[in-house]
Amino acid sequence: MSARTTPWTSVMLAAVASVSWAFLAMAGTAALALHLLGADTAGSLGPMTAAVVAMAVGGKVRPGGDVGAFGLSGSQTQGAIGIAPLGVALVGALLLSWVFLRSLRRAGPTVGVGELAARVVTTAVLFLAVLGGLAWAGQDTVAIDGAALGPSKGTTDDLLSKLPGVGKISGGLTDGLQGLIQTKASITFQVATGRTLAGGLVWVLGVLLIALLASRRTPLPAGWEGVHRAVRPAVSALTVVMVVAVLAGDAAACYAALTGDEPGRIMGAALLGAPNGVWLAVPLGLFVPWKGQASGPLTSFLPDPVDKLLAGGSGKTITPGALAELDGRVWLLPVAIAVMMLLAGALTATRTPLDGAAKGGFVGRCAVRLGLVTAVALPLLSHLSKVKVNANLSVFGFDAVGAGVDLHGSLPLGLLLGAVWGAGMGAVGALLALATGAAGQQVAALARPGGGALPDTGDGAYDSGGPAPGTEEGVHVSGSAGGDDAGRTYPELAYRAGPYLPSPVYRPEDGEEPNPYAGGGGEPNPYAGGGAEPNPYAGGGEPNPYAGPRPGDEPNPYKAPQAGGVDAAPTIAGPPPPGFRRPRGGSGGAGASGRPEEKWPEPPPPPPPAAPRGPR
Repeated sequence: MSARTTPWTSVMLAAVASVSWAFLAMAGTAALALHLLGADTAGSLGPMTAAVVAMAVGGKVRPGGDVGAFGLSGSQTQGAIGIAPLGVALVGALLLSWVFLRSLRRAGPTVGVGELAARVVTTAVLFLAVLGGLAWAGQDTVAIDGAALGPSKGTTDDLLSKLPGVGKISGGLTDGLQGLIQTKASITFQVATGRTLAGGLVWVLGVLLIALLASRRTPLPAGWEGVHRAVRPAVSALTVVMVVAVLAGDAAACYAALTGDEPGRIMGAALLGAPNGVWLAVPLGLFVPWKGQASGPLTSFLPDPVDKLLAGGSGKTITPGALAELDGRVWLLPVAIAVMMLLAGALTATRTPLDGAAKGGFVGRCAVRLGLVTAVALPLLSHLSKVKVNANLSVFGFDAVGAGVDLHGSLPLGLLLGAVWGAGMGAVGALLALATGAAGQQVAALARPGGGALPDTGDGAYDSGGPAPGTEEGVHVSGSAGGDDAGRTYPELAYRAGPYLPSPVYRPEDGEEPNPYAGGGGEPNPYAGGGAEPNPYAGGGEPNPYAGPRPGDEPNPYKAPQAGGVDAAPTIAGPPPPGFRRPRGGSGGAGASGRPEEKWPEPPPPPPPAAPRGPR
């Protein structure tokens, strides 16, 4: 089979579709969140949306201007914002991955290394081009009016105190904002183009890498079968539970919005930062320590009881135990995260091939694979969820009063604890899957030995859920591209090796009951000759009306003609001529029937011609 050439038209169209859909989704989410938060009343919504999208994909935004909002009016500031709105980033990552993987599945059961690299590079280049345009557009001046910003005192605490198990988690977030901004302020911001493009390149390559490792039905180059069997089950399981955790956070925000007095602000904050809070809680719930420091008015922005722990301005270590001393409900967090990791272990076991190994070997493989994946995931979540906001006063190059927040998790301990938690929950999940019979029941076709995928004529994606074009439903198709499993259309259980069970024989054994449809023995066959009751359609018993007449019966009109009878006479077309009589042969000979031979009479001679008529 010749190597597949790179379809550049398809590559370009796929890159345009994936990048455009991703940026449209991120821009729409950011604009909606800013509108719900009321930010469009202070400045232009377009530049602010561009700045938020740039921050979501790893960009940097530099604010500056009057710092009257921080009690330092009349001075010029240099600020830094190191927090990414992960809600916007998650929406863009999901759409970018979905469109990219969908186009890649049309390539076939395998894809060449050159074509895969071309698709990744083309998508990344186009992504950076669009991001450069956003960096150019993301600069504006925002006027902040403290009198019109934020609800009244105690509103946020009342809203979130209605959530079960959450209580006063806000810590006076909006109330602190109300007390923070006392006067009008003019703040300019601009997107740092160089750092934004560098961060965007890392972001898009990371998203595509995670998408390729998490998608179990997307083809990879030949020789990468180990990725299908060893890496993808664990990565896909952990990715699913992380996204589900974010959806749970969004559901809590919806509940708070429906029961609160400021639904717009709550939903706007959830659209921007729900993944920030959830993914910060995951490492913390697995006992990964965080370092925190807060100073100035920005301390009021921290949730309760983190703000109480960091009060004083000195750096402290944030652990579940330290927070539980201030609020005992914090211990619910490690329990929830442990259940989430157990779900990831069970999903890994259901998606990992058994390969005929013993139970101990299967449990060990699931534990090691999920442990390695979690060891990489926890430091990544800690890095994405870190918060760093500084507002430093600068007068002729000298820093004076400052305000800032700095939260970051321990990356080395995240790697170590991630490996321990992943291995432990991977083993427990595998044991549960084996006990319930769910182990290996959701294995993708590409993860089976020699597995391949067949094209789905509905959407072009390759999977094992249907027959290949031109084949009949359920027909096994094998070939060099897909292996022996290419045409499997039934559940995995149908293709497992099992004991040979011969079909039962239908011939009666000695001593058993005789076959009623065979001759002799047992009850007579009513459809065979003889027996107790006569067969009305066989000889004997009542006469058969469709058989020949018996002596004394009326003749059968449909019976064959008898010799010498009238019905044996020759057939004559029409009635005989007048005066016809049956002559007998002069020689007295007889025909074949023993009767004198009969002949037709000679026809009469023609009349003489008429005499000619003369003239009158």
